[in-house]
Amino acid sequence: MEQLVEARLDEIRRVMCKADDDPLKIVGVGAGAWGSVFIAMLQENYGTFRDKVSVRIWRRGGRSIDKATAQHLFEVINSREELLRRLIRRCAYLKYVEARLGDRVLYADEILKDGFCLNMIETPLCPLKVVTNLQEAVWDADVVVNGLPSTETFQVFSEISKYWKERVTAPVIISLAKGVEAEFEPRPRIVTPTQMIYRAMSVRPLRSAGRIRILAGIPLENILYLGGPNIASEVYNKEYANARICGSEKWRKPLGKFLRQSHFIVWDNSDLVTHEEPEKLAGPLLADTYVTLLKGRNAWYGQKLAKGELNLEMGDSIKGKGMIQGVSAVKAFFELLNQSSLSLQHPEEGKPVTPAELCPILKMLYRILITREVSCEAVLEALRDETMNDPRELIEIAHSHLFFQPSLLGQTP
Repeated sequence: MEQLVEARLDEIRRVMCKADDDPLKIVGVGAGAWGSVFIAMLQENYGTFRDKVSVRIWRRGGRSIDKATAQHLFEVINSREELLRRLIRRCAYLKYVEARLGDRVLYADEILKDGFCLNMIETPLCPLKVVTNLQEAVWDADVVVNGLPSTETFQVFSEISKYWKERVTAPVIISLAKGVEAEFEPRPRIVTPTQMIYRAMSVRPLRSAGRIRILAGIPLENILYLGGPNIASEVYNKEYANARICGSEKWRKPLGKFLRQSHFIVWDNSDLVTHEEPEKLAGPLLADTYVTLLKGRNAWYGQKLAKGELNLEMGDSIKGKGMIQGVSAVKAFFELLNQSSLSLQHPEEGKPVTPAELCPILKMLYRILITREVSCEAVLEALRDETMNDPRELIEIAHSHLFFQPSLLGQTP
């Protein structure tokens, strides 16, 4: 098995034209649950080949951990003998005792080095090399893994582009980010995280010493998306999972082989934006939606709101869970589908309406989560609405292509 793993590493090094004395540098950007798990899997699989690969992860520094979280973390540590022994060997156990007693403050980047992701305390990872300086983390990276929420992707990669302005070779970027943004000019369209990265890295003029230089951006073929119906903790615990890596053939096929493990099967696909037939509820769209509704943080957030255990004033970044992408997605999709330029004919009334008018649950979620006009209970009104079309009818209409508008997908960056 070790020989097979090393052979895969040697193959990706060959594809990326790495010299014998130059390790392949893999950098994770963002340390949410999925981003941390993804980097931890690479570290566990390839980290022993230190002369051939270097794996590290960037997260912002300065995020302190409250006493309640420190107490919970201490309980997790003491419940697992192997973990306890590891921390003692690393001379790291005492700080968790002090934090449990309230005598010390722990920080998120500090515990991540020991394998604890703040958004996933109960699933300890392997120890990781953590860097809090973004420039130090990415300046010489060969492969960058985007584990940021879609709401932060453009801003952070715009910053990264400044550090790459003198690079001779373009790195490869694999985006794990879910969620979308919407833009309305020059036409309404969805903007995906891979498109945000491409824009952040695009060619642009730079003034320097009175002269204008043109910075070459990262080519679109070097930006890929990896996604699937995955729950981070389950993947790390080696429960069977699969995903697709999407993008140019030049990179997706060798990277698919490199990322594949016995329990984590990675297929490849050319469609970077949707990686499926977008007008059909099939493939990874349906599977990912199903898994999210069962176990995802969006489902958890909705349940907590409904029970009154959380409220909207707490925002959409929740301690122990991270960013709730569903909130920004509701805003993006409703505002996109509510554009008058997208009007279509109502299937029963025969009058022009925006697509949002045919999505009563989305409309109600927007009023609950974004404008906060109504309480959480109001979503039941949408479900009980006697005038609402049978969902099967809407699916049939969607399959007929009457509502399908490819321009909304913004296939061009």
